[in-house]
Amino acid sequence: MWKLDDDRALVVTADFITPLVDDATTWGRIAAANAVSDVYAMGGRPLLALNLVGWNRDELTPDLLGDVLLGAQSIAADGGFVIAGGHTVDDPEPKFGLAVVGEVDPAKMLTNAGFRADQTLILTKPLGIGITSTAIKTGAAPESLVAAAIEQMTKLNAEAARIAVAAGATGATDVTGFGLLGHLGRAVKESGVDVTIDAATVPVLDGVRALADDGVVPGGSHRNLQSIEDQLDQGSVSDEQTLILADAQTSGGLVFGVDHERAADVVAELVSTGHTAASIGTTAPGSGRIGLV
Repeated sequence: MWKLDDDRALVVTADFITPLVDDATTWGRIAAANAVSDVYAMGGRPLLALNLVGWNRDELTPDLLGDVLLGAQSIAADGGFVIAGGHTVDDPEPKFGLAVVGEVDPAKMLTNAGFRADQTLILTKPLGIGITSTAIKTGAAPESLVAAAIEQMTKLNAEAARIAVAAGATGATDVTGFGLLGHLGRAVKESGVDVTIDAATVPVLDGVRALADDGVVPGGSHRNLQSIEDQLDQGSVSDEQTLILADAQTSGGLVFGVDHERAADVVAELVSTGHTAASIGTTAPGSGRIGLV
């Protein structure tokens, strides 16, 4: 964060990904929404972005790259920010993303060290993107699941961030590559709280549980779970359910804490604005432990 004055600060982030889908425009939309997510996770709004491109010019056409950039531009239009050029390098494996500059009110900034005890945790998007991506690669993903995953990945977290800030949230993180457990594990350790997650309340894309039961889980999700084991009390929650909680997401939702008495209204507002949101647990004084029930 770079403070400009009492009411404004700049935040800067960057992210890029390899293709998750065959359609170039859709990939551009997903990658752009994923890259800008960190700004929303801080309670900010994006102002300006630059394209980051790795492109195999021997195998991929300039027109295809144009489709990727058009997809990103459509996300910029949705989010009200400007993409002003960028940079391209030769790369045998295509990659695309954005470097993003955003603005935030320093007094209302959300951080992953800002969770407080005696709050309700709210998740704004369903899990299961990593499992779905693996299923796409193997041909095991139903078309309905692919469509639902794309819809979630291209949905900006702008409205979720606005609702979180208005509800008085101080702690938040987006749920991306390290999964819900990984990102939340770091956040509760930084915040000095423990968290209890009710696994049955966590929203999951329809069809993902069946894929997990069949072993269609990316290696990254297994690594995420291994990395959080020293903080985790799995309780009686099944291995498959726990892996879904650790599933590596792309352009996932936000998880943030609010006072218990505000949680129901916050979830209702999120749902009314098209989010698949739910209260998924509670925080308590502690040292960064995660308990599943």
